[in-house]
Amino acid sequence: MRFVALCLLAWALGAGAARAESLFFEDEPVQQGLNVADVSATFADIYSKLDGVKWGGKNVNVAIESLEKINSDAHIAATDERIVLVWRDSIIANYPRPAARDWQGFGEITTALVLKMRERDTALRRQGAGELYQTVVGALMRGVDEHGRYIYSRRAEVTEDGRLLTSAGITGARDERGNFRVTGVYKGSGADIAGVGADDLISEINGRRVSDLSDAELDAVMSGFNSGTVKLTLLTPAGTRRVVLRRATVVMADADVVHRSAPGAKGGILEIIVHRATDGAAAIANEALAKYNDVDGIVLDLRAADGDDERAAAKLAGLFVGAVPVMRIVETARDEVEVVPGGAAVTSAPVVVLISDQTRGTAEAIAAALYEQDRGVLVGTPTGGAARIATRIDLDNGGALELLNKSVKTGAGRMIDGRGVFPIVCLSNIRSASQQNAFFLNVLNGDFHASDFNEKTDVPADDVRRGCPVITSGDDEDAIGAAVAAKILTDRKVYNRLMDK
Repeated sequence: MRFVALCLLAWALGAGAARAESLFFEDEPVQQGLNVADVSATFADIYSKLDGVKWGGKNVNVAIESLEKINSDAHIAATDERIVLVWRDSIIANYPRPAARDWQGFGEITTALVLKMRERDTALRRQGAGELYQTVVGALMRGVDEHGRYIYSRRAEVTEDGRLLTSAGITGARDERGNFRVTGVYKGSGADIAGVGADDLISEINGRRVSDLSDAELDAVMSGFNSGTVKLTLLTPAGTRRVVLRRATVVMADADVVHRSAPGAKGGILEIIVHRATDGAAAIANEALAKYNDVDGIVLDLRAADGDDERAAAKLAGLFVGAVPVMRIVETARDEVEVVPGGAAVTSAPVVVLISDQTRGTAEAIAAALYEQDRGVLVGTPTGGAARIATRIDLDNGGALELLNKSVKTGAGRMIDGRGVFPIVCLSNIRSASQQNAFFLNVLNGDFHASDFNEKTDVPADDVRRGCPVITSGDDEDAIGAAVAAKILTDRKVYNRLMDK
């Protein structure tokens, strides 16, 4: 009631006042270390471009009020007449609301609100422009879409010898307990693709507690001259997450291809490792399938794959399944859109699809398509269940907005987002050589009866994940996955039994 009364008082005090042409004076271009014109222009650009996606069913008032998420002492009311900022019990800002679609006016008011909050919030005041945008626009985006976020860009650093530094795409600092708090994510980086967000806390890296790592060891993980895969344990507002990031020098291809010989396989085994389901990945896979068209089997490794381009993912899946429904896209307040590849399959070789909790986005739909069309054995651990496709909006300052406003279903209409895709062969339950031997013996003897949780939708996803947990050691996962996939692909009786489930 006190907040409502304060807002009414603020409206009364400011009623009838007209908004000046600008909230800032030309002779004070920099305030609190920020160029107010540039900051206001960035916010105006954001509002203008969000208007093009219709605010996800919400409006600019909701976005501005979301700024109060930055600090619990802040309360913001945006009405059709006024925009009021209350700090604890005191009104500290009261502005006439700009006219509809006056994005420059909304940009200036946002900057003014942020400056008022920085005066009282020490942590916010210490942030530079990049971190400030990450914090402020992150709050704005969460008001429009709970999964929405802002990604800022940073140019690659070049050393004296001209080599580009590799990076996991994360900035941050240690907290008082020695953990690493993420403050920013670079646009297009591995961290960006994996959905790492500002304020996420990194507690473990490659199975070691971050508090046990030296600063030098931590720096070597985040950047350096060598590429490599990094497994992180994140503590987020939504709970604990484990992500796999691949550092890469200059540019990492969206897919890698490895052709291996294997006992009992005359044509060898082709491994297609997908990092991101893009047109580039589909082209790389298509070229490899044409070059090695006599292989005995294919390992489609989606364990660290992501994607948000449904058409590109359909091309990749279509190489194996042909012109059949691969996925359905559900947009807010719209009917489902069925996505079907344009061409026939280019291979009929047996396929093992490796999946994990880091298989996300349209990569989950690819795994589901091969499963539903009986084109591959799913091996690994449950996928992330994060099958949403982002609408990404590039900004004039080099950053981007991301709205995860499209959810993904399988071609048959099963919901993936929030549930995931489940393996027929759970790697975490056959980690030792003796367990693998017993497993394959049961398959050959007809004693293996898989519980297909893709069909048993009444079983809670969390129960399935507890029964088939994440493998936390990357080396173990690689070794087990390779051994099990090779056995399945080189023993046609095993493959056929598993395909029959």
